[in-house]
Amino acid sequence: MRLPASSPRRAGGIVERAATVGGVPVPVDEVDAREARLRSAHQGPLATALPATGSSEGRQLRRWLTQLIVTERVIAAQAAALGVTAHGAPGEAQLLPDTTARLEIGSIAAAVLSDPRARALFAHITAAVDVSDDDVAGYHRRNPLRFAATGSDRDGWRTPAVVAPPLYQVRAVIAEHLRAAARRRAFRVWLDERRAELVRLEPGFEHPGDPRQPDNTHRH
Repeated sequence: MRLPASSPRRAGGIVERAATVGGVPVPVDEVDAREARLRSAHQGPLATALPATGSSEGRQLRRWLTQLIVTERVIAAQAAALGVTAHGAPGEAQLLPDTTARLEIGSIAAAVLSDPRARALFAHITAAVDVSDDDVAGYHRRNPLRFAATGSDRDGWRTPAVVAPPLYQVRAVIAEHLRAAARRRAFRVWLDERRAELVRLEPGFEHPGDPRQPDNTHRH
């Protein structure tokens, strides 16, 4: 019988695992250590930002940390297989410029992209992703004021644009906007596929959003 995720995981000298990545075990001790570091970094008033140990939310935090650990391992394995190093990696702000971008790619992928090797892998995987002239024109047609310059009133307050710029003036910025979003989608899909292929999660360490696990609170 498997012990609960919040209980000690040693029985007869055997260390239990939270997951495997490509057949290589991820010990529960590694999840414990990651959680301990996180809680150590949130001392004092910041401690309330984290859920209580052993609570439903606390178990969900451990599941999220497990996802982060296995994703880091997938990134490391794939980078090694493709010969990708951190050299020349784009900056984090270049790939994830705002909150919308982080939401698009997901919290786990956003977290691993703090690692320059992961960003270099992102650039490698998505290098061929591009958008067409029709994509750009269609976006401008649907969102004519999206990249229009704002004005200011006599008191210095910024005012929204009311006149759409012609396509030729904003073509480049729209293309870059769409290309960046398309690359984030492509990387997310690629990463999801690699995790589905390589990762096996143990009971108690399922994905936080898995509707089959008891602490999932997303109901319809």
